This record gives sequence, structure tokens and C-alpha cells, in this order.
Amino acid sequence: MNKKTLTFKAEVRELLDLVVHSLYSKKEIFLRELISNASDAIDRAQYEGLTDKRLVADSPVWEIGIVADKKARTLTIGDNGIGMSADEIEANLGTIARSGTQTFLETLKAQAGSNAPEMIGQFGVGFYSAFMVADRVVVDSLRRGEGQQAVRWSSDGEGRYTLEPSDRTVPGTAITLHLRKEQDEWLEEWEIKSLVKRYSNFIAYPIRFAADGKDVDPKSAPLNTMRALWRRARNEVKEEEYAEFYKHLSHDLNAPLRTIHFSAEGQLEFRALLFLPEKPPFDLFLPDRKHGLHLYVRNVFIGADFEALLPEYLRFVKGVVDSSDLPLNVSREMLQDDAVIRKIRANLVGRVLSELESLKRDRVEAYTDFFRGFGRVLKEGLHFDHENGAKLKELLLFPSERTAGSGLISLRQYRDAMPSTQTEIYYLTSDSLENARQSPQVEAFRRRNLDVLFFADPVDEWILDTLDEYDGCKLRAIDRGEIELGNDEEKAESKKQREADDKQYRPLLDLIRAKLADDVKEVRLSTRLTDSPCCLVADEHAMNPGMLRMMRAMGQPVPKQLRSLEVNPAHPLIARLRKLFDADRESAQLAECVSLLFDLALVAEGSQPRDPRAFTQALTNQLAKE
Repeated sequence: MNKKTLTFKAEVRELLDLVVHSLYSKKEIFLRELISNASDAIDRAQYEGLTDKRLVADSPVWEIGIVADKKARTLTIGDNGIGMSADEIEANLGTIARSGTQTFLETLKAQAGSNAPEMIGQFGVGFYSAFMVADRVVVDSLRRGEGQQAVRWSSDGEGRYTLEPSDRTVPGTAITLHLRKEQDEWLEEWEIKSLVKRYSNFIAYPIRFAADGKDVDPKSAPLNTMRALWRRARNEVKEEEYAEFYKHLSHDLNAPLRTIHFSAEGQLEFRALLFLPEKPPFDLFLPDRKHGLHLYVRNVFIGADFEALLPEYLRFVKGVVDSSDLPLNVSREMLQDDAVIRKIRANLVGRVLSELESLKRDRVEAYTDFFRGFGRVLKEGLHFDHENGAKLKELLLFPSERTAGSGLISLRQYRDAMPSTQTEIYYLTSDSLENARQSPQVEAFRRRNLDVLFFADPVDEWILDTLDEYDGCKLRAIDRGEIELGNDEEKAESKKQREADDKQYRPLLDLIRAKLADDVKEVRLSTRLTDSPCCLVADEHAMNPGMLRMMRAMGQPVPKQLRSLEVNPAHPLIARLRKLFDADRESAQLAECVSLLFDLALVAEGSQPRDPRAFTQALTNQLAKE
């Protein structure tokens, strides 16, 4: 063949400019793309060699070589793969996307960096990333097979390229980059090793390096590991290897709590190696913290922190996913949101939740410790992942009235321990576990030996709308509405006694209601108090105090919400109020005691008195009286 100079089509020149200046976020990506192309060329040679033995008659040892020449300022990436003929090199490198249509360019412009379809490997766009660091690229290639002639392609990326015979005698391809000014860093051996380790460590063929323009020594140690842990059978991997890889991946000093290593086959094929950490990192709840999995496509590292593969409530999971089915945009740096990703994501979520359920079942103490660290994050899933809501409910743990200290129980444990006469799961929300345990609303349940779950995490207020029932039992807040405990006979007796007490205390209750008209909706006798004089109770569907405090802390407008004041007729303080009422219902002392009663109810639930200074003064006045 004679040397000839050809011109890129107009839209292809524009596309080249886009690839060089806009498509990739990091220039270092060029080496990943060229190594990936070399690996694909070897794959193709092996595949075609299965049916045409002449292509592999030289019994090649498949490998990829990188040669840096600082004097010539060139970097060469070579392989002994399938190679290209003159027609193939013109078709593959001279006409991007082959069709070269304006429609292709417009689609790429519109979607690059967002939702562009996968074009790497289909259109050869990745090759042109070389022009990000090179002002001239030369490709020497010899197609495997008899009677082939080596060809050279060269271009400065400015609109033209040349084709001419090459003196290459070894089948395969060598791409030589003549580096631009201030791009000499890509000639440093440490930089090349670092990039290979980061992006191409698990390419299936050895990648060797040579400096000073020398030939690559086939006996030199490869830069890459070649075989990834996740591509090995689980019984072939030692726990120490898993731990070492996890520490490298997560920068955690501890070994993982649990390792999830599996592969999916069939219509959707991928491999995954996931890790559950033992302890939460310090930045788990920071809003700008990166999370997600490392993504490989055919052993090529695409990037870290791919959030689309796992929901945010599983952001503590570390690991790797490797699949050839994942659709990427043209720069390989962003996943498309399509059915394939949703299927992989669903599979990963299912495996993680199953592993957590297994840990909870087989190692109760270990799971309890894990939940103390990550439970607040896991609970977020109830709000977002309705599909897995039932599984998530089984994984939740809460402190309760019966659990000592910081003990935790599951909803299943609570349900199984319920008396046969109990039809609801009782709970109390609070801003702290200590306040919940000391709440007066718990007294009647404690006396009857009925357990109460304590929702003391800030996220608990947020998930109550979705955590409204479990195993056919409605969750019931004990600080809202009226509560009736006991069997039918006990409820009837309690109602009879309450009606009798109400007749005696109704005048006092009406006076308290009148003096607290701006603060309470109703004043009534309580069925839930045994030791405390009073408590505040919201309506059945009203916001609880914790949610109101959270809204105030966030600067949100808080609706005016009046609650009912319940009083305990058996308490000495209420008996004293009745004596003051009988003696002089208009006395200043009675009015001050009524005000104190309401503030005491606020303090008992963990809230501030309406006016701390006035509360302190009133309390001092009453204590000073003989």
C-alpha cells in the first residue's frame, strides 16, 4: 500500500474535540482505556483462534507492554492480540462510530456525563482519550493471519490522519503517544505503576513495564495482580486475604465483621464481593460523605463510590461489583439508570439483608453490637425502601422497659412475649432513653408487667408512619389518646371507679382546665398513672413532643397543639389541690399550684417549663410554706 492522507469528517473532528476537552474528568483515564483496548484485542485473538488455529500458530504468551522513553518523550502501549488490517484500522480509527453521523454527535453532546448510552467497545471512542495527553498518536498494527501487511496510522487529532506501511513484524498493536508539553508525568515509572494498580490491576493478562525506550522483558514482574479475589471461588480465598483487601478498600484498621462473596449467573451475570464493617466510621453521618461500591467492567476499574448500586441506607457496605452487563456512558464514569442496574441493585440489597438476618439469627451479640453502630442508618430504609420493608422490620432492635441497661430486643421477640390478652405493641418516643425509662406514662404498664418499646433515636420519629404495624399488631403510642389496660372485667371495674372519682373531682378538674385554658385541651383523670401526679397526653393522631422539639430546633413553624392533662387522683399532690379547692377555690396558692402542676408535667416528659424563672419561684414559694 502507498502512504495516503485522509481527512476526518467535520462532525468527527468536533467529536474529537469533545473527547479531548470535555468527556473525561481525569486525564489519567487514557491509560485505562488503552490497556482495556489491548486486553480486548487479546480476548478477540483467543476467541478467533478457537476456530482458526492459524491465528495462534505462534503459540503466543499473551501480554501487554508499556514502554516509557523520556528522551523521545513517548509512551507506548503494546499487545500481541488480534491486530488490525489496513481496512480495519481505517474503519476503526478513521471513522468514529463508523456512521460518523451528525445525529451520533448531537446525542453524545446532549448525554455525555449524564445518561449517554454505552459506546466504549462499540464505537472505539476510548482510544481517542490518548489525545488528552498527546499531540500526536501513532498506531502500528499487524493483523494475525497469513499474508497480512503491517500498517501505520498517525494523527495529530487536528483533522487529518495518515495511513502507510509499517515495519512491525509481530502480530498485535502498538500505540505510541508523543506527549504534549507539561505531560511528562506519564513517563514516570511510579506513576504508571500507580495507574495500573488503580485501574487495571485485575486485567487477565500480565502488564509489564520498560523504561528508557527498551524492549519489555517477558521475565519481568507484571504490574498487575491479574486475578481478582471476586473471580476466585470462595473456598480458594483465605480469610486473611479478604481482610487485607477490605482494609485496602475501606482504610479500616479492623477486619470486616462479615464477608459476602457471590456471583449471579443466567440472564444477568455479575460478581460481587461485599463487606460489613465491624464498627461505624467517624464520618458515617456527614452529609458530604462519599459512599457506594467500586465498579469493574470486565476486570477494568471504572470508579469508586457508585451510589446507584446500593441505596443510601446501606452506605456502610463496602465492596466491589464486576459485570460486563452494566451500561455506562461513553466516558465509563457514570452508570445509566436502567433495568439492568435496578436488577443488580435489587440482588445486592437482597443479599446484604439476608446476611444481616443470618448474623442476627446465628450471632445475637455480634448483631446487637453491629446494630448499635449502624441501626440508625438501617432504619432509614423503612422510609425509602418499601419493597424490603418486611425484611427491614425483622432487623430492627429497640430498648424496652424490660431490657436492662442498654439491652435491645427485636419486634419478633416483643411479639412472641406478649400476653394472650394483649393485642397491640406499646411504644413511647422520647429524646433520650433515660427520659423514656422515667416517663410517668410507663407506670401502669410497668405495674402490669407489660413491656414498652422505647423509640429514643432521632430517626425513630421519622419512620413511625411506615412502622405502624407488625405481624398483625398495631403499634400504639402510650402517650397518646386514652389507654385501657387489662381484661374485659378489669376494664369494666376501672371504668366504674373512674366514673365515681370523676364525680368527686369534676369541679376541681374544671377549675384546672379554666386556669390552663391556653395550655391544655382537656383535664381528666388518668388510667395510666400509678406513682406520678400528672402527665400530658396528645390526641391519638397528634404530633408527639419529640417531633415538635425537632421542628423547633430546625427553625420550622410549629403548629399550636393543645394536649390533655391527666391527673392521678390517688397521688398526695392531687389530694392537696382538692383541699385547697375546697377551702378557697379563688386563692392565689391554688392558682400557683395549678400552674406548677402543668410545668411538672412538662418536666416529666423532658420538656422545659413554660417560664423556668417563674417555675422556680413558684416551687420555692410552695416549699417554703408550712
